[in-house]
Parts: sequence; C-alpha cells; structure tokens
Amino acid sequence: MAECRIKSIASPQSVRVAFLRGAAVSALMAACMGAAALSPTAAQAAKKDDTVRMAYDQAPESVDPYYNNVRIGVIIAANVWDTLLYRDPVSNEYRGQLAKSWKQVDDKTMEFELRQGVKFHNGEEFDADSVVYTLNFVADPKNKAVTQQNVAWIDKVEKLDKYRVRLTTKKPFPAAKAYLSTTVAIHPAKYYQEVGPQGMNAKPVGTGPYKVVDYQPGKSITLERNADYFKESPKAQPKIGKVVIRFIPDRQTQMAEMISGGEDLIMSVPKDQAEQLKTVPTLQVVNGDTMRIVFMQMNILDNTPASPLKDERVRKAINHAIDRESILKNIVGEGGSLLNAVCTPSQVACSQDVHSYKYDPALAKKLLAEAGYPNGFEIDLVAYRERNQTEAIINYLQAVGIRPRLSFLQYAAMRDMIRAGKASLTHQTWASNLVNDVSASTPVYFGFGNDDVTRDAKVKELLDKGDQTIDAKERAAAYKEALGIIADKAYAVPLWTLPAYYVANKDLNVKPYSDELIRFWDMSWK
Repeated sequence: MAECRIKSIASPQSVRVAFLRGAAVSALMAACMGAAALSPTAAQAAKKDDTVRMAYDQAPESVDPYYNNVRIGVIIAANVWDTLLYRDPVSNEYRGQLAKSWKQVDDKTMEFELRQGVKFHNGEEFDADSVVYTLNFVADPKNKAVTQQNVAWIDKVEKLDKYRVRLTTKKPFPAAKAYLSTTVAIHPAKYYQEVGPQGMNAKPVGTGPYKVVDYQPGKSITLERNADYFKESPKAQPKIGKVVIRFIPDRQTQMAEMISGGEDLIMSVPKDQAEQLKTVPTLQVVNGDTMRIVFMQMNILDNTPASPLKDERVRKAINHAIDRESILKNIVGEGGSLLNAVCTPSQVACSQDVHSYKYDPALAKKLLAEAGYPNGFEIDLVAYRERNQTEAIINYLQAVGIRPRLSFLQYAAMRDMIRAGKASLTHQTWASNLVNDVSASTPVYFGFGNDDVTRDAKVKELLDKGDQTIDAKERAAAYKEALGIIADKAYAVPLWTLPAYYVANKDLNVKPYSDELIRFWDMSWK
C-alpha cells in the first residue's frame, strides 16, 4: 500500500486542525481510490475467507489482561477470556458467566457456584482452583499487576469445593460485581502457575469465544473462533471464523488500508476523517458515545518538573485558557459532552454538579500575572492519542503565554513517565476498563495510587469512604464532596467525553457500544 500513502501534514494550530487534516484525508483518498478500483473484490475478500482484519494504533505491552491497560488489551481480553459475572452492555443487568450463581453473604463476603464442563483453550478444566489461584496471585501487590486498582479490593479467595469459591474483600466494596463482570479475567491455574504473566503473554490461554493462534508482539495478534465455547455463556457463540489485529501506529497507513480493502475495521477515527470516509462505497461509518473521558493531569507533587503547577492560580488559568466548547464542536464531534468532573457521567455516583471553568483567556492571563508569570512559562506536555485535540489545546495555552513542549508517546511510555514523576502536564483519556462505577475512574487518579500526581489527603479520605460505603446516598455524598474539592482546587482539567467513530467494511455487521468494547462474538457478515 505504499503507493496510497501520503506524508503527514504539518502540525496544525488551533481548531483549524480538523479542517487541515480533512484536506490530508482528501489527498489520501484521491491517491487510493484508483488503486481500490483496480481491485473491486477487495472489500469482499475478507467475507470470502471469513476473516475480520482490524488495525489499531497502540500495541499492548502484554496480552495478559492484568499487565496492560491500553484499550486494545481490554478488547483482546474480553474476546479471549471470561469473567465470573457478565454485565449486559445495554440493560446493565448482571448475569452469571463462569459463575453459575452467586450470593452476597455479608458486606465483605461473596460466594460463587461455578459452571461445570468449561474448558480452557489448552484443554485444562475450569474449576475453583482457576479462580482461587488467579485472583490471589493478581491481588498480591508483590506480583505488580499493572491494573492493580482492579483487584486491590480483594483480600482473599478460598476454595469451598471443586465448583464453589468464597471471595472476601478487605473492606465493604459495593462495586465488586462491576469489577467481577468486566476486568477480572480468570486464567487456568496449572498453566498460569507454570508460566506466569510472561508465559501468558507469550502464549495466551483463556476460556473465551476466541482463542489466540498467533501473536507477534508489537506487530499483530490472530484470534480464531473457539468451536468448543460453552453454550451457557451470556456471550453469543462466535460467528466470524478468524480475527487478525495489526498494530499500526500511523493513522494515514490505517486509512489507506481501509480504502484499499486491506483492513476491515478501525476505531477511534477522528471526526473529520470519518466524515470523509463516508463517501467511500466499500466502507461504512458508525459512531456512538462512550464511557471514555478526556482530561489533563497536572503534577503538583514536591518533585514536579513544573513548579508553576503548584500554584492554584496557575492551574485555574490553564482551565480558563482552553475553549472546550469550540474543540468539542469542531474536532471531537457528535456524541461528546463537556465534563466538569473527572469521571464518566453514566457511572454510579459520578456527580458533574461541581465548579466549572468558563473559557476566559483574559482571566487566565490575569491569574498568571498574579502568580508571578506575566509572560507565561514553558512546560512539558505528554500525550498518547487524539493528537488533533492535543494540538488545539496547545494553541489555546500558547495564546495566554503558556508554551507547551509536546512529547507524543505510546500509552505505556506516557504512563511510566507519570508514575516516575517526570510528567508535568498530561493530556490523556480513561475508559474505566468497562466498569460503570465511579470507583473505577476518579480514585485511579486521586486515590494515592501510582497515577495520582496530586495526593490530597482529604480527597483520598472521601474517595475511600465512597469506595467502602454500602449506603447509596452516603456513598454518593462522599464522592461528590471529593469531586468538589478536585474542581475547586483545579487539580485537573476535565475536558469532554469522547465519542467513537468506527470505519468498517460495508459487509460487516458492527454495533458500537458505550464501553468501546469490540465484541467480535457479536459480529457477522451481511
């Protein structure tokens, strides 16, 4: 596809980025449409060999679901592994998946009756040992799960008999079902004990509707339909025979592959590019809202590389400097909505009724001058996706005197910079690993975990209270007070929820969900 590629356009400024990139897409389409026309059956080839080919711009650092938290890792996990419970993405109803049934014994204890006759992809039998070993292993901090927040609430898991287990939480944790139905995958005990996370990454084994038949780290992963997938699962029996996911960082290459029929599915396509691709007859564009929030972190710790961020006036100036409504309208697109708090509005106990900062560049300059920066300052800014949004934000900051130096990285590299205290200002997103509860969002960044660069003791106290309070009203009140402090002290810059645009082969049945989860088991050919 080299003949269809074009060079990236120069870095755009302000909200004009959307339209400038649109021009680049037009040039790309002009270069590729002729090539596509020479191969009219390209879009039908995938249907013929029953293979969905998907491209994604980030590669997971590990395929083991506990050792990555990039979106494609979550997608792979949901298709290759199963969890004890299942949450319907439309009704939010909980159903049994690997667990046949469950009961809440007391505020800190749950018991599960497990399904019998379920096999892992390597033939190992699923039973209580699988649940006990997996959850006790990943919940132990010494095993350094990247997604530690997803299992840190687990105290211990005990085997009652071959198909019954008891799970005890450290403290009351009302969100337990939300995690057990989304992020807490179950591994085969014997195999995982033998190979550990590195071996699970090298040769992944789950019970899910798809099994991994080839994995080339950093390049691609190939999934094949699990013909023996258990019939009682609330996930549908898979219809697509094979899925090939390629990790292609360059968006222009992805676009060229879609136009020529080399790929069948890409996601998180910028609004302007998606609209351009609607004109390609072999493609379809679908979009919908998501749980993903976009925000900026500001490192105010003692060792921060940017001391101006310690001043509340500077943080408020950054909030006032960004015209969120213009970026939302011109770049983010339909389905997105403005945020006042760092949590997904649909999540249980996520209150957006907190202080918000209107676009006011004059006030931003005034606050900077009061803080001792009348001429602004330079600062490092780190980001990993939605570059057109990052560039628009940079332009607004420059307009009030703040001069960001952008480092655009892979997610894992950005995350490691944040956790090492080397990131000053960060433009990033978070989708809560599918968990529709505020405990999966705000506490990740303000609960004194690895990603907290604020560390306000009062905020942590309130978030802990919310995490552990059974009474729904008291729980919501605790979270709201914490979110209020975060907003009042301008610890972050809440931006917007991020709609997802998908471009797909016109012959593929694709349904977008708000959790941004690609459910290959739901797909079929038209």
